[in-house]
Amino acid sequence: MQNNDIVAVDGGGTKTLLLRVRPDATIADIRKAGGSNPFDVPDWRNVVTTLLEGQQPYIRAAAFGMAGFGESGRLSRDLAQTLGEACGAPHIIHNDVDMARRGAFLNGPGILLLSGTGSMAWGQDEQGRTARVGGWGSLFGDEGSAYWIGRQALSLLTQILDGRAQDEKAPDGSGFVQGFAALQGWSGDEAGCGAALQEWYAGLDEARPAVAALAAGVGQLAEQGCAQAYSIFERAAEQLARHVQALRGRLSDPQLVWSYAGGTMRSALLRQKLTEKCGPPQIPGLPPIGGAVLVAARLAGWTTDARFVATLSRELGDAGLS
Repeated sequence: MQNNDIVAVDGGGTKTLLLRVRPDATIADIRKAGGSNPFDVPDWRNVVTTLLEGQQPYIRAAAFGMAGFGESGRLSRDLAQTLGEACGAPHIIHNDVDMARRGAFLNGPGILLLSGTGSMAWGQDEQGRTARVGGWGSLFGDEGSAYWIGRQALSLLTQILDGRAQDEKAPDGSGFVQGFAALQGWSGDEAGCGAALQEWYAGLDEARPAVAALAAGVGQLAEQGCAQAYSIFERAAEQLARHVQALRGRLSDPQLVWSYAGGTMRSALLRQKLTEKCGPPQIPGLPPIGGAVLVAARLAGWTTDARFVATLSRELGDAGLS
């Protein structure tokens, strides 16, 4: 039956995900593409319009969680116009982190801490008041994000190769160089590693996602006991914890529960360090795309009760999206 499904889109800095969902919360279609953050991706319009091609006959309502929305008046207007023309159905647009918060807490109160390509936190208190911190972009923000971690690792690597690194806790950086080089498939000796780094840098098309992709490897080194990598993740946790603490202060609730989203948060070490600083997190009820599904479902007039959420959660898990 046409015009009976909903479409949910989660558009981030590294990837964009589209789901078409039936009224019984089962998934009718999954589409994936590259990043669609208008601050970073010049071709973002093509990314989102291509994903939506062929979906229009099925859409009863849609919801978009888009990176950058609400942060720049001009870009937000461009996003709204582009998505409105491409969708052709009733729809709602939120910032991707706000949408992730709605999924994590099933529209209830709490702080969603996101660390993916960038970093941001979005909170809502018991009275429904909302606030956000972070999300200032890689030029002067995004502390604790995957990009920040990758940038810290690259800076440390060059300092070790030069002999400039001074870390009293871990004076010998050879283990970090060798471990990092092995992850990249580079030579582990200083001259070979330096040459490979320059070649890697010269071949980059989009630096930000490429640098952010390094964070997973740095996390592996940290969990294997590399002191320098461990230190980077400790500092990342300190930066991210400040997001949660700032929102608890702004919303006047020092115990407001927090949850998480973003690829960087797959690191058990990072979550452990954040737990030490912010208390135990609430496991997300749904992943970020789930928040967009809930918003679109309500716009379509569907009932999003416990059965709907349970079916959706199972479907997302079976699709590898939880």
